[in-house]
Amino acid sequence: MEIFNAKEIYENYSYPEEFIKIVDLNLVDLDLWYLMNKEQVEIRIKGLKDRYPQRKLIPFARRDDGDDIACFEVGKENRVQIIHDFASAGYEQRKEYECFWDWFRDAVEEMINKDECDG
Repeated sequence: MEIFNAKEIYENYSYPEEFIKIVDLNLVDLDLWYLMNKEQVEIRIKGLKDRYPQRKLIPFARRDDGDDIACFEVGKENRVQIIHDFASAGYEQRKEYECFWDWFRDAVEEMINKDECDG
């Protein structure tokens, strides 16, 4: 999967190594969450800049069942922001994860819990 070159918009930004590893391993579809491809990110990042001009969000994943997206934010290191896209500015923030792996772990747990067998 080809990822969006965030340096086109935010020249000093680099994706976290953990994110690159997941892309390289092709772990891109986690059932409820999926990583967005280059074109999807390109469209979404332009909208985010219009809707939330005070923030420098770089989306990378989207939930299939709503408007929540996972983003990195310039200046916030490897933290992951869960944004309810299209919400009014100031009401978009849903959650913040300390690092990419925390978000990824939750996304995998959600997939497991959704499909968990009755045993």
